[in-house]
Amino acid sequence: MRTPLIAGNWKMFKTVAETVAFVTDLRDLVKATASVDVVVAPPFTAVHAAANAARQTKIGVAAQDLYWEKEGAFTGEVSPAMVKEAGAAYAIVGHSERRRLFGESDAIVNRKALAAIGAGLTPIVCIGETLEERERGEMLAVLDRQIKDGLDQLSADQVGALVVAYEPVWAIGTGRTATSAQAGEAHAHIRKRLRQWFGGDAADRCRILYGGSVKPDNIRELIAEEDVDGALVGGASLDVRSFADLVTRSGRPAV
Repeated sequence: MRTPLIAGNWKMFKTVAETVAFVTDLRDLVKATASVDVVVAPPFTAVHAAANAARQTKIGVAAQDLYWEKEGAFTGEVSPAMVKEAGAAYAIVGHSERRRLFGESDAIVNRKALAAIGAGLTPIVCIGETLEERERGEMLAVLDRQIKDGLDQLSADQVGALVVAYEPVWAIGTGRTATSAQAGEAHAHIRKRLRQWFGGDAADRCRILYGGSVKPDNIRELIAEEDVDGALVGGASLDVRSFADLVTRSGRPAV
């Protein structure tokens, strides 16, 4: 059984001091929840502080983005090696806000995913349709394109080790959440495609998270779906007790 993963994407929130205080409190709140993996994704400026505060705990740290080049004249960008050195173990790539606000294509997402893996980071690869695409009946075709192009050139072993986050764009920051049935349908389709294109072992190992207005009061219903392996959480991850509650409610019974 895949271990559930709850990842908090803080976006452009929290200073270094706020990050340290959050992680310090979170350590105590989730230390008894052994059946769930926990990740926080602070801004670049706080990645190192978060990693230090999380040392010798079960809390992992992610960067919210990275650039695919190792070094060079790329003002404002941060390389995978820099992210790794700062203490991150994960990197979010292809978040819908990066796609929508900064024009990132599937090809860019692919380059970032490959670069993250090359630096020893686990990519959290985000995919998902807009409301217009869903209403036109294009959801599955959009997911197929994003999976095929975003994971191009990755091996089956690499796909099995990464994390995919399904985030319907219409549910991010809107208060609207896909029903458990809608999430389950999308996740099942994603796993079906991973099995078809990368093999059964990769599909069974790859964790697929749901992202989109996840809160403590809906996580249990979402994670009860067979192919939902956790959540990429936005707003509800900014409050430490809310986030810890999400982690606690995401535990699955032993089998």
